[in-house]
Amino acid sequence: MKKVITGRSILFVVLSVMLVAIIALGGNIGCSQTEVLAPNEIREYEGADLSSINDFRENSIKGPQEINVDSYMLRITGLVMNSTNYTYDEVLNMYQRYKKVVTLDCVEGWSVTILWEGLLISDLLAEAGPLENAEVVIFHAYDGYTTSLPIDYIIDNDILIAYKMNDVVLPPERGFPFQLVAESKWGYKWIKWITEIELSDDVDYRGYWESRGYSNSADLDDSYFGD
Repeated sequence: MKKVITGRSILFVVLSVMLVAIIALGGNIGCSQTEVLAPNEIREYEGADLSSINDFRENSIKGPQEINVDSYMLRITGLVMNSTNYTYDEVLNMYQRYKKVVTLDCVEGWSVTILWEGLLISDLLAEAGPLENAEVVIFHAYDGYTTSLPIDYIIDNDILIAYKMNDVVLPPERGFPFQLVAESKWGYKWIKWITEIELSDDVDYRGYWESRGYSNSADLDDSYFGD
């Protein structure tokens, strides 16, 4: 006996195929996959015009670094009573956060004015307990870059280690998870991708660019080349 294929049978097959397709797509009809939108940075703060995150020029020694926040540790080492390791979340949750508008001036001739948000390095140091002979703070980056600043400068000027800029979490190319806000210093002191803060008594320490002839003090009022 021949089977008769009716219109109802065809409709049933079509609907069955559509149901399988809908299940495979997670039940969404007419919708694409969810897209994550980039956060919007602010461009004005308390009457001050701000530069854009995109106004920076890429000039790091090894290109932007990608750091896994789940395995990241910030180390406080050297001449301290208590060497300490922090996760990213611990740094953010354990200390008071501050905001400050500061301009970065690069030796290449460009500058950016940004709202930085972070915590005081002096708070981190206080927790670690600097020894009396600690005079210099050496910063180490994920890419091997280093620079240093006097501990008195760090404390007296309320220097920040930033995790946000213009209300946006630092993107990888801008130094995530932390960048130094070395106000009144040339841009090569603004180290990105910080992994270690070391206290030292070596006042003659020279970082990456300083060991290549750049000024160790890096004061904006002075030439950046040579002391």
